[in-house]
Amino acid sequence: MTRTLPAGISVTVRVPASSANLGPGFDSLGIALGLYDEITVSTTDTGLAIRVEGEGADDVPWGPSHLVVRAIERGLQAAGVWADGLDVVCRNVIPHSRGLGSSASAVVGGLAAGRGLAAKFDPELAYDDAVMVQLASEFEGHPDNASASVLGGIVVSWTETDRPAEGNGAEHHRSVDPRFRLYRAVRLAPHASLRPVVLIPEERSSTAHTRGLLPDMVPHVDAAFNASRAALAVVALTQRPDLLMPATADRLHQGYRASALPLTTKWIERLRNAGIPATVSGAGPTVLAFATSEFPSELRELAIADGLRVLEPGIADGVSVD
Repeated sequence: MTRTLPAGISVTVRVPASSANLGPGFDSLGIALGLYDEITVSTTDTGLAIRVEGEGADDVPWGPSHLVVRAIERGLQAAGVWADGLDVVCRNVIPHSRGLGSSASAVVGGLAAGRGLAAKFDPELAYDDAVMVQLASEFEGHPDNASASVLGGIVVSWTETDRPAEGNGAEHHRSVDPRFRLYRAVRLAPHASLRPVVLIPEERSSTAHTRGLLPDMVPHVDAAFNASRAALAVVALTQRPDLLMPATADRLHQGYRASALPLTTKWIERLRNAGIPATVSGAGPTVLAFATSEFPSELRELAIADGLRVLEPGIADGVSVD
């Protein structure tokens, strides 16, 4: 039975950006970055009011089709509650269509708001982060960005296609089609010396377009290369940052996308030639670099001259709710 929330319950959500792949970990490795969108949601007697400030304010619908609103409603539904009215304010900082997980952050933020509203009404209605990863990944179609924004830190994520097993916290999916996808993720503690740097172009990139550049099949030697480098990346990111250069190498996606991302490709090569491990952030066009000391001022100045924003956001914790 669905319970209706009274008017006057309010939550504020702070949700981090994310970067996916980290080189070889295609659709599986991710990291939460300290750029935050903030969402304030209040229950009202009726209707929907939504306001969007900052990044993407002129590009997204201000109504029930807004991604945050859809995610809030899904979060409420998952908790077994509903609201007759909502007032939603989105304050966006995460750049859109730049490979920094803005859509995943919107989904995670909305779900967290729905869970938070339900928990303020009845603490026993709050579901755990594993369910949050599942719900967010259903929106996204893959769990790398979403799980990073939920859990924070560095994440390894994967997808299962079998029915959930007993005792894994996903009993509410037990009656679904056996082809149902179960999304999983675990958080890793990053090495203390890691200092992610992002170089953000003004141009935008469509994930659908850049995914369309990838082949349906890859050579076995390239698959083996990436399997070894993805495993090495886990070691490098958590214990041996001196191994980050080989650990961020990739043969599955970056080369195929290079022609569509000339500025990104140029800067990845420039940074790697300077001894700084660098990769495409998600589907691009942002460049993600892993520094372990101060980012060179001369490279920063050259990047700015090329029209890139250079930020050092730090590694973030997961989504928070007040």
